[in-house]
Amino acid sequence: MALLRAGYGCLAFLLFTPTAFSLVDDLDDTFKDKRMDNIWLVDFYAPWCGYCKKLEPVWQEVGAELTRSGSPVRVGKMDATAYSGVASEFGVRGYPTIKLLKGELAYNYKGPRTKDDIIEFANRVSGPAVRSLPSKQMFEHVLKRHNVLFVYVGGESPLKEKYIEVASELIVYTYFFSASEDVLPESVNLPELPSVLVFKDGSFFTYDEYEDGSLLSWVNRERFQSYLKIDGFTLYELGETGKLVAIAVTDEKDQTEQSVRLKDLIQIVSTEHKKQFNRDFQFGHMDGNDYINSLIMGEVSVPNIIILNTSNEQYFLPAEPVEDLQQLLHFFNSVLDGSAPAHGGDGIFQRIKRVVYDAKSTIMSVFRSSPVLGCFLFGLPLGVISLMCYGICTAESDDSTDDMELIKRDGFTDEEEEESENEVRHQLTAKIKHTEENDEDGEETEEKSSKDKKVD
Repeated sequence: MALLRAGYGCLAFLLFTPTAFSLVDDLDDTFKDKRMDNIWLVDFYAPWCGYCKKLEPVWQEVGAELTRSGSPVRVGKMDATAYSGVASEFGVRGYPTIKLLKGELAYNYKGPRTKDDIIEFANRVSGPAVRSLPSKQMFEHVLKRHNVLFVYVGGESPLKEKYIEVASELIVYTYFFSASEDVLPESVNLPELPSVLVFKDGSFFTYDEYEDGSLLSWVNRERFQSYLKIDGFTLYELGETGKLVAIAVTDEKDQTEQSVRLKDLIQIVSTEHKKQFNRDFQFGHMDGNDYINSLIMGEVSVPNIIILNTSNEQYFLPAEPVEDLQQLLHFFNSVLDGSAPAHGGDGIFQRIKRVVYDAKSTIMSVFRSSPVLGCFLFGLPLGVISLMCYGICTAESDDSTDDMELIKRDGFTDEEEEESENEVRHQLTAKIKHTEENDEDGEETEEKSSKDKKVD
């Protein structure tokens, strides 16, 4: 009996200890041949990557939870540095990269690296692209669970084919459902069928092909709530919607009256004026101005209102502090009609400025975090370059001095050479003159000798 109780205890431990019962497969280069047999959630990592090491315990919990819940998704991990060929086939360019592989399709996960978010992503993407809502109770249940809900209403049609196609592509971001008209709340009146609706912020919007453009772009714009708490990651995702992003920049640790007023005004616009601005604006607030400052390469005072155009990196600031709703509405309308001055942009000057700003920020961050490392990384190369320059200049000076000394020693200066030539010329002239004089003396002696002979 004691042995039997011990066996039950071990079994209970395995069943209720996530890390012990996790099924995370270590994948190798044979994975590409067997991937079609199952739905796979794979972490492509590098052993030296710090983010990958941080994800490892979370990944074990994901594997344990999906296995325990009976999910059809199998969880694996692959060393992308050891099997770089396989990783490149799946388009892995950074670490860690999380992908869900379903048949021929591969879906990238771009959300927060938490257990709940990753599991929600796996359950959403592994299921059908479009889920059916057969009853009002089911519709109400789903509506309570999701902040944003896309629903196709109607029978078979070209619009439904487009809807399924869009759902297959954007299911990484949100859920897609289909329902009959009698499942919808009585407050929803559709002018025509089929239709595509989005339920959010306590209301709904209907897709209009003539006003909203393609269904894909409309779904991509409407997949967020009208008002959000915005951070760097959220702002990056909002950049894919094509909307202008209106942000109340505040300090959550020091809530002043002006900060509270700006947040309230932005929320009022997002709810009470959504029909006017919903198509063009995404609203929210951001804690602190550090990220905004790095984005615009400038300084935004806190609290403040800023509108970002993520498509061309322009931004707009109110000409004067916003005190009431009318001022804020006037600011939004001036941005839409083009009368508000735009700052920034993506021109060549701004690109050069961005390179300089990023380099400066990197250097400053290194020195702030580790002064010794900063001195080593930047001081050592500068020291080496200085020594090289000094050596080159000194070598040229020494060579010049040596040449002059050699010239002086060998008598090759211009002045000395000219004096030497003059002296040689003078010596030759003197020798010639002396020779001529000797010749004249010899002739006189001969004449005298001949005269003497004649006299004799």
